[in-house]
Amino acid sequence: MMYVLKGLSLIGIVLCVFLMAKKTKEMAASDEKDPVTGMTGKELIAFGKKHAVYTAIVGFVANFLDTLGIGSYAPTSAAFKLGKAVDDSLVPGTLNVGDTVPVCFEAFLFFGFVDMDMLTLVLMIVAAILGSLVMAGIVTKFDRKKVRYALFVGLFLLATVVLMRNLGVGPFGTQGTALGLTGGKLVIAVVGNFIFGALMSIGVGLYAPCMAMVLALGMDAGCAFPAMMGSCAFLMAFGNGPKFIKEGKFDPICAWTQAIAGAAGVFVAYTFVSSIPLDLLTKVIVVIVYITAFLYLKDAIKKGSAA
Repeated sequence: MMYVLKGLSLIGIVLCVFLMAKKTKEMAASDEKDPVTGMTGKELIAFGKKHAVYTAIVGFVANFLDTLGIGSYAPTSAAFKLGKAVDDSLVPGTLNVGDTVPVCFEAFLFFGFVDMDMLTLVLMIVAAILGSLVMAGIVTKFDRKKVRYALFVGLFLLATVVLMRNLGVGPFGTQGTALGLTGGKLVIAVVGNFIFGALMSIGVGLYAPCMAMVLALGMDAGCAFPAMMGSCAFLMAFGNGPKFIKEGKFDPICAWTQAIAGAAGVFVAYTFVSSIPLDLLTKVIVVIVYITAFLYLKDAIKKGSAA
């Protein structure tokens, strides 16, 4: 079964690249203005090219951190906002589409990281995919104002969970040994991952809350890696990713830079980094994410949905 999951990770990469290439070509020939961004497909691609170097650096660094378990969505969202590199309304889609390739690569590497119970792992992954499918259909219809409010709530909660993890409080202060779940705990894990998968569609990373849940349920900390990476990889590749691509609710050039540079960041982190002091770095990221969350809130309150 582990080889099947690894194979699906590779299929997810191929599918994402194919759909991105097809949609990018379609958008490059479009003169129709998007009602939310106010840009045609051609203008959006031209905008993306101006920020390509910046977004490539963001993709490399964020997915380097992602491989170490910090997560990529929070720092990427912050970088997009602070660098004004991606239209606010396209941030959720760009995160979910652009990070599909590097996260599928992570999942390929980390399946088998621990001898986790296969039923628990598969059910958690399926739940995350279903959650993303339900929410993606809603988020693709959000205007910029709704996206900003959603990102404020999501990033604020995510930063709080990451801070708790860094300080070792709440569920992060426990250490279990279970490799699988049964009964009520399994139901909680499935329902929790469904919710986390849904939140991925508004740009809220699954890693931190999934890890918190895994630890709170008494599982070995190593189980968090295949659970969270597998969930993210498959929900992005087979869940909300194709939906965002179909609706054109992503920045195509940024998505390509995230995919390529992000995969490189994963490779470097997995291959060359065995131990790195992340305590201070994580705290800095938490502060940046809190600031970014309130920037989204400020814009949501002061600016109209088309601003």
